[in-house]
Amino acid sequence: MSGDRCAMCRVLVVEDELLIAVTLEDVLQDLGCEIVGPVATVEKALKLAREEEFDVAILDVTIRGGKVYPVAELLLARGIPFMLASGYGDWALPEALRDQPRLTKPFTGAELEAQIRLLCGAAKNRGDADAG
Repeated sequence: MSGDRCAMCRVLVVEDELLIAVTLEDVLQDLGCEIVGPVATVEKALKLAREEEFDVAILDVTIRGGKVYPVAELLLARGIPFMLASGYGDWALPEALRDQPRLTKPFTGAELEAQIRLLCGAAKNRGDADAG
């Protein structure tokens, strides 16, 4: 997959369900992504979101320690593309996050791959715009 926009894309993974985290890692590795995490608590996710360099993020909405919204708000402020993974509908999200890409649980590997490709493409476009 050389030349693929996902190759070497660094992805923060915030997920507290082990099987889902493993699935995410498998798909990301198959796409050539570098994985940051996974982490399973809001506290650890906030620390990585503040301190680590990564291109995009996958955020489970409900994790240990509460909702992932503070992490999402930090990523919005940093201009880092992310998607929310949740079984809940739009009504359960704060207004400011309803237009963010979503991966609806349960999801397939193909759905995850498609969303990751879109996110990594957005990150690459953002990086190209910053460089130009």
